[in-house]
Amino acid sequence: MPTGRLAPSPTGRLHLGHARSFLLAWWHARSRGGRIVLRIEDLDRDRVKPGHVEGVLEDLAWLGLDWDGEPLLQSADTTPLARAVDDLLERGLAYPCVCTRAEVAALSAPHASDDETRYPGTCRGKWRSCAEAERASGRQAAVRLVVEPGLVEVVDGLAGRRSFDVAGSVGDFVIRRRDGAFAYQLAVVVDDARMGVDEVVRGADLLPSAARQKLVQTALGLAHPNWWHVGLVVDESGERLAKRRGDLALASLREAGADPRALVAWAARSSGHACAARLAPRELLRDFRIDRVGASPTRFGQADVDGLRTAQLGA
Repeated sequence: MPTGRLAPSPTGRLHLGHARSFLLAWWHARSRGGRIVLRIEDLDRDRVKPGHVEGVLEDLAWLGLDWDGEPLLQSADTTPLARAVDDLLERGLAYPCVCTRAEVAALSAPHASDDETRYPGTCRGKWRSCAEAERASGRQAAVRLVVEPGLVEVVDGLAGRRSFDVAGSVGDFVIRRRDGAFAYQLAVVVDDARMGVDEVVRGADLLPSAARQKLVQTALGLAHPNWWHVGLVVDESGERLAKRRGDLALASLREAGADPRALVAWAARSSGHACAARLAPRELLRDFRIDRVGASPTRFGQADVDGLRTAQLGA
């Protein structure tokens, strides 16, 4: 039985782009009799907003989505993440790093495609443990995964076979930060494995992350899930919808009395599925096909905005 997941981050209000990705993930698993698990990715404590965990649950319920079992709050139990880091350190597949962001930025130019700075490997091989690194430097140590030269191939259900030069673009990347917080690339891998997730449907902007996650999975001896990276939702100018666009936040639409079935129907139509003007998620299960969904951006124009605003419950 396939197991997919919804993995929202409570760092801001969910918007239409999130809704579309979550619906596609839910449809893909449920249409084949699969499971859907829910994980709240709240490890970045500096960015998590008060009350947004509850808001995420309300938004998903408003859309008509459900999930199997209890939601996993990532921060509630980070023991598996700590064990994974310790294992990688002990086997020499990761190492402590005391470099600051400013030092890394001064040593290496940003990678042209995404402005991410490549780590030049300054601390690789210097110390056997974080304790040793911290005693020698007087600084807190991060932990970086060793990334060997060579292309990393990712097979995506929509984008096909893609190769990424992780070593050349970002180098040895952080899996635990200097403040002790676990990095996204490690946490998503470990928590997908412990929740039994074997398929991931998410935005196309995260396709390069799949290459890094594949390296973490390989280092930890974990299976690689099947990936589908769907096109992002953009506005009329082609800009990606952002959490700061409050009028398109699900909470704002809900508070304004919008009918969520109109949003669900738009998500279905924008993904290659003919349907009525209003649709409950379960009504598409029999006809849903992930191969109809494109990897190119999906435009959400003013006419779509107006349509949602005028689609009132009971109208």
